[in-house]
Amino acid sequence: MAKITVLGSGGWGMALALSAFANRNEVTLWSPFIEEVENLQKNHTNEKLLRGVFLPKEINITNDISVAKDDNITIIATPSIAVRSVVKKLSEYKKTGIIVNVAKGFEENTLNFLSDVISEELPDATIVALSGPSHAEEVARNIPTSIVAASRSLAASQVVQDIMSSETLRVYTSTDIVGVELGGALKNVIAIAAGFCDGLGLGDNTKAALITRGLAEMTRLGVCMGAKEHTFAGLTGIGDLVVTCTSRHSRNNRFGYKVGSGVDVQKALAEVGTVEGYYAAGSAYKLAQKYKVELPIINECYNVLYCGGDVANSVKNLMNRPLRSEY
Repeated sequence: MAKITVLGSGGWGMALALSAFANRNEVTLWSPFIEEVENLQKNHTNEKLLRGVFLPKEINITNDISVAKDDNITIIATPSIAVRSVVKKLSEYKKTGIIVNVAKGFEENTLNFLSDVISEELPDATIVALSGPSHAEEVARNIPTSIVAASRSLAASQVVQDIMSSETLRVYTSTDIVGVELGGALKNVIAIAAGFCDGLGLGDNTKAALITRGLAEMTRLGVCMGAKEHTFAGLTGIGDLVVTCTSRHSRNNRFGYKVGSGVDVQKALAEVGTVEGYYAAGSAYKLAQKYKVELPIINECYNVLYCGGDVANSVKNLMNRPLRSEY
């Protein structure tokens, strides 16, 4: 039995806490928001995020981050923009051990991967990225799901694999943490574009082309940044891309649908909540410039989200690009 702390009590944090507890681990769920903690302590559920899903009373719920100091594994399940500040707090009590990051994105001002952000704050810790096609709504309800634990330390990946795997959650390992993190971040941008297509009333042909060419862009940038090409053919590439582009569970997809339907970008953000792909689009656009990589779909997303571009014109721009070979 391991001692596990999950930092972040959103839908994914709750789902991972449930998965870890089901494997007979000692689990603590942390939130910085006292009202959220009090609600979970009283009701053991968050009807807004995971309707009908209840946390066992044995899961400790707290706003005291020092509880993580003696655990075996700490899981970071916060929005990407909060990762550094949360890990700074954590570093006051914990210096070593396995830190599992499930947030997907980049640090906006540095363009760093979140694993690198965590390493800067906890240089002696071992970082594992946990990613793949996994809606919290389904993981929390024990619907069979497969994900990947990636780390430069294969041994750390295997520890996470052993502790988190169950009859309904199958965890694979990988040493390509760059590819796994990049896939997790960029698929959210492509999912926004898929939502644009739905909002415009376009068809299955369009979405299939978008997913396929989106995967090509993810791979192109990933290889330039040191990722392994085959990673993008796996769960954290095409797998995560398909599930995020085709499901209304995805906030990125819902946000894209609203914008494609004519809702103002900022209004759509306010209605949907945290949309990781919105922030990732800005970072991906800058990374494309830095590495001199052509990413036409991501560039059009950036134009719509940050420059006031028209969604319908973006489709025309993509369809009227110079003709070329597929590969």
